[in-house]
Amino acid sequence: MTKKNHQVSVLFLLFATLFTTSLIMANLLATKQISFGPANFTGAIFVFPISYIVNDVVSEVWGFRRAKILIWMAFGLNFFFVILGWLIDLIPGVAWWQETPAGIGFHAIFGIAPRIVLASFLAFLVGSFLNAFVISKMKVRNNGEHFTVRAVLSTLLGEFCDSIIFFPVALLGIVPIDQMPSFVLWQVCLKTAYEIIILPVTVKVVKWVKKVENVDVYDRDISYNIFR
Repeated sequence: MTKKNHQVSVLFLLFATLFTTSLIMANLLATKQISFGPANFTGAIFVFPISYIVNDVVSEVWGFRRAKILIWMAFGLNFFFVILGWLIDLIPGVAWWQETPAGIGFHAIFGIAPRIVLASFLAFLVGSFLNAFVISKMKVRNNGEHFTVRAVLSTLLGEFCDSIIFFPVALLGIVPIDQMPSFVLWQVCLKTAYEIIILPVTVKVVKWVKKVENVDVYDRDISYNIFR
């Protein structure tokens, strides 16, 4: 069952909204470093894996081309949000407010936002497109079978590439360099574990969306050029 058109459904819009919100929240929450026992990670660990789960669902149901729209749209809106926050941070605030915890906190978050956005631009695009690419290619190769395997493998590859790009660019000079490998390793392991734990829900969502939308796209003979 394959339905080809240029319209998007309400379900696709809902997934796109969740995907974009997760990315924006992850960039803000990434400014906090958390230590839990031997594990070091950022606050983004609690929300960023959601974007990969949504990516899996969209790539599996609607195919790589719709996932490409999703990824570029989320990045564009996230870029707009953070740049706007950065510009507002540059505007002088009321004197009494700037010295309050609220004023200091606002600057602490949005003052370093451009650097985080640069890291996010590289890491998010590489990781997300790799995730969608693996889902797409493995689905055709396996004739639609073994979704759980490609969901985990695509996340593992995407999260690994995302982490090894994001942390050095975003946090070098903030996180001690000797702790950087630990950050990357824990992020990849925890995010992949997140995916595996919630995988039964993801599988049910994929089956439900395919049934409701009457869509199950196989990316045969398509271009994987992300700029087209």
